[in-house]
Amino acid sequence: MEKLVIIPTYNEKENVESIIGAVFALQQNYHVLIIDDGSPDGTAEIVKSLFEKHPGQLFLEERKGKLGLGTAYIHGFMWALSNGYQYIFEMDADFSHNPKDLERLYEVCKAGAGIAVGSRYIKGGAVVNWPANRIFLSKGASLYTRLITWMPVKDPTAGFVCYRREVLETMNFSAINFVGYAFQIEMKFAAWKLNFLIAEVPITFIDRKLGDSKMNKGIVKEGILGVLKLRWMSMFKNYRRNVKNATPPYNIDGAFNTPEVFAERK
Repeated sequence: MEKLVIIPTYNEKENVESIIGAVFALQQNYHVLIIDDGSPDGTAEIVKSLFEKHPGQLFLEERKGKLGLGTAYIHGFMWALSNGYQYIFEMDADFSHNPKDLERLYEVCKAGAGIAVGSRYIKGGAVVNWPANRIFLSKGASLYTRLITWMPVKDPTAGFVCYRREVLETMNFSAINFVGYAFQIEMKFAAWKLNFLIAEVPITFIDRKLGDSKMNKGIVKEGILGVLKLRWMSMFKNYRRNVKNATPPYNIDGAFNTPEVFAERK
């Protein structure tokens, strides 16, 4: 009950069995939680068919309808905390994130980081099979986010992340307002405001080969306007859980001194 990979799905029948198999093929004691938002293509049924093959390791939470990426992950985070997991991962179902990089993120968090971010935009990171306009948009969004929020994360929109349990226990999920593109930004921003150490680990991001992208104009708009709102509301919002004896943030100085890991703290 140490490592849980949360994978949200909506119409991922082409990928879901393969991505689950790839995680378990690592043989590093990962468990997998699929959060399916009522996929009409039968994604959830495929997951259920794999329960017997992966007893006690594969789990499914079904939701009625497409409720948004952010609420799916928060649902998964709460499930992970209630079931005692220590390291909780976010990962896409479409192989844009390489499951083999899970262990690299895990090792960075195990060494003391509160969050390990699989980053496209630090030295050693890369993007494959994206058109030039998509890369421009993504890099522009990252720079824009850093300028507005002052957050020292070079890939704030990244969705390949490992959290230590302490981060999610400390965070007030009801204060996370965004559900789409800006959700990833707000989670990192909240952790940074809580003074957790955020480390970026270089990865190669590969655009999906099967299935349809979930990116749309509404998601991009939320990202642009959401960052401005995020900065403004941060002056009035407390991201810490309102409980006594909340777990203090992790801050370990000097823990990241290898060339492949870029770490900054507030």
